[in-house]
Amino acid sequence: MTITAPAKSARDRVGSVLGPTWPDGTANVFSSACPSRTVLDHITSKWGVLIIVALADDTLRWGELRRTIDGISEKMLAQTLRVLENDQLVLRTVHGTIPPRVDYRLTDLGRDLCEKLIPLLGWVSQNAAAIVSTPRGNA
Repeated sequence: MTITAPAKSARDRVGSVLGPTWPDGTANVFSSACPSRTVLDHITSKWGVLIIVALADDTLRWGELRRTIDGISEKMLAQTLRVLENDQLVLRTVHGTIPPRVDYRLTDLGRDLCEKLIPLLGWVSQNAAAIVSTPRGNA
């Protein structure tokens, strides 16, 4: 008879990847003090994900981004681009032309993240209709 180890919980699997703490001693993603909470908030926002994936293959100008991402307001586009730029996921390049031209593209870090987000968006697209049409009960 073969004895197998019990399956690891999701928390244990994340912990085995991250370790119990970050190299600087802060707690892992399950701790409210973990800096990853801020990063998760930035990159998993609806607009953050869509901007990152919109920039997957091209450098885009402001107007091109706005037309690509239907429904995003100017305020949310500006806010989200600023956050992603501060997080070093998006690079903003200002050209000294008249009128001013500003281009946005992914950094290497942003491209790496984008490669992880594309499968997630594929899963969302495949399952959205079933999830949205599921009756909501009192959980």
